[in-house]
Amino acid sequence: MSLCEVEIKSFLGSKERAAEVKNKLHALDPNTKFVSRHKQLNHYFTDGDFEKLREHLSPQSGEKDRKELKLIIENGSNFSVRTRLIDNARLIFVIKASLDGGTSHNTISRKELEVELKNMTLEELDQLLLDADFKYQAKWSREREEYKSSNITVCFDKNAGYGYIAEFEKLVDKESFAPLARKELSQFMDKLGVLELPQDRLERMFAHYNENWAKYYGTDNIFVIT
Repeated sequence: MSLCEVEIKSFLGSKERAAEVKNKLHALDPNTKFVSRHKQLNHYFTDGDFEKLREHLSPQSGEKDRKELKLIIENGSNFSVRTRLIDNARLIFVIKASLDGGTSHNTISRKELEVELKNMTLEELDQLLLDADFKYQAKWSREREEYKSSNITVCFDKNAGYGYIAEFEKLVDKESFAPLARKELSQFMDKLGVLELPQDRLERMFAHYNENWAKYYGTDNIFVIT
């Protein structure tokens, strides 16, 4: 099912700052629930043929996912296409399209579809995209802790290159609900004392990583872009 994802990132930097914000989260909402802890590999792709992609993915996905993918491709813009491996066990194809004029990689509001694929390896899924004329943009690795506070998802990520980032997310089933969800997230972040990572800085960070990803992928190496 494709949903509208409203997400705001905050740059935390250090492990200590991440722990501080995590403690504030539990103090703000004692009912905050731990959801999961896992490692991810995310491979980003660009410049492909979406019709070929649909053809190649069709045998691997269900009818509902095929319809959702068709709708996103026909109505979306500024696409982000990636493959994701979670804990070397769950393989997912991800496509996102921006709704608010930003890029689909780092925008605040976007349409999203995730399709979990069985009986394939990450390398085989990557090859499926390469066969649809996509090219590697970058490969990313991260460790993630996910929490749920009421209807807000909070993720603490240790990203190769970036260091520690927090993501605050709500999913809504109508695009018209996105502005209200964004306001709710901003108010929640204010209570935690964290600042939104400006989109222009995030784009500079993203561009630097994409140009130098081989130095960071699968490592603890970080850089600082102001």
